[in-house]
Amino acid sequence: MIELETRELEYFMAVAEELHFGRAAVRLSIAQPALSKAIRRIETRLGVQLFVRSSRHVELTPAGEALQEHGRHALNAVSAAIRNARRAGDTQVHLRLVLKPGGDAGLLSGILAEYAHQPDARRVDILFSGPADRADFLLDGRADVGLLYAPFDPLDGLAHETLLTEDRVAIVPSGHRLAGHSSVRMSDLEGETLPRWKGVPGGDGTGPEVADVVQMLHMITVSRMIGVLPRSLVEPLPAGLVCVPVTDAPPSRLVLAWNEQDRRPLVASFVAAALGTRRHGTRYRCPTAADDVPLPSPHARRNGDGLPQNA
Repeated sequence: MIELETRELEYFMAVAEELHFGRAAVRLSIAQPALSKAIRRIETRLGVQLFVRSSRHVELTPAGEALQEHGRHALNAVSAAIRNARRAGDTQVHLRLVLKPGGDAGLLSGILAEYAHQPDARRVDILFSGPADRADFLLDGRADVGLLYAPFDPLDGLAHETLLTEDRVAIVPSGHRLAGHSSVRMSDLEGETLPRWKGVPGGDGTGPEVADVVQMLHMITVSRMIGVLPRSLVEPLPAGLVCVPVTDAPPSRLVLAWNEQDRRPLVASFVAAALGTRRHGTRYRCPTAADDVPLPSPHARRNGDGLPQNA
């Protein structure tokens, strides 16, 4: 027997996230006394205390923390089930693909062209997300498939196939102490300022917060930080920046991911098309410090060895 209704779980989650009955009531558009009474009913039914309350303070108990941890997943699962049921009954449904801006390593055009040849191809709606929530789009049903980067994006609850494996590079200003190196190790980056990604908890970054690669590259250009990214995310680099391979950084994988519970032909057809375009290695080459050497004059003539000479 289910002891909590979805609405009751939504009430609990609002209080657990706000830790304030007044703010939670406003968020839910209900009266505060009604919300307080609903929480007491939930506690009575479950036989545990979920919150420690005082006139100025609301705090989760261990039982409340456990319910909060699993409650969000439960609500997401219900939302995903409703979305998928509606979409399964809609023969005109579009396929929704989520990715970060520029996060396709140049593969998306080929994937879409390959998918267009599938007999059951649908229109593909492309959704862009922030640094940390593409997996959430797939788990809660807002998107059907997504392009994610492992090991940076979480893949729990997702089926996935690797489309491209590539190395990671350090992006630095052309005058940086590492700019002339042919390669570096992670230990060479010690003491450098790295970005903090908006919405991504933890990490080693101590520099300014950035929301995307464009912002990060701008901050590197003005010497506020350096960055370490999959090679394809930084092609092409703005003038004044170079990239240096990081030999001992774990490789990055661009993966096509989808909810592991989603077995619709709509998704399977897109996955099959994407797998037909995947490749290993990378065709990208970032600028290095050597690229700042001036090119020979177009009026220069060549000696017998094919080398330019001054006119």
